[in-house]
Amino acid sequence: MFLLDTNVVVSGLISSDKDSPTVFVLDAMIGSGLVYLLSQKLLNEYSTVLRRPKLLRMHGLSSEDIDRLLTHLVANAMWREPAVMGEAPDSADGHLWALLATFPRAVLITGDQLLLKEPPSPGSVISPRRFRDMYLSDSK
Repeated sequence: MFLLDTNVVVSGLISSDKDSPTVFVLDAMIGSGLVYLLSQKLLNEYSTVLRRPKLLRMHGLSSEDIDRLLTHLVANAMWREPAVMGEAPDSADGHLWALLATFPRAVLITGDQLLLKEPPSPGSVISPRRFRDMYLSDSK
């Protein structure tokens, strides 16, 4: 079970490299090949960040397109709310740590170097590249 940081979702949408690790992760998420957690707070973050003017210009999605994407993500997610608080190295990511603390078997996929360097205990944090490499080596 995985947890996708907002930076992975955004990067997967704006990447021009269709072979990039973030595109691979987002495709797995959209294609229902990935079991992932989603909470109201994380969904709100996805929505807010994807609607930032600079990102709107980069990904080119309309508000309706974003709504459809988020609806699809909700429909395929394991909806969970954290039962405990979490203190992440970056206070803005406390909700991710709370989800990891509540669901310690979950693995956070993030490009945030601070989160990668200081993973919670228990819990696991991996980069999109590492996820892709693990997934591809497991499918051989």
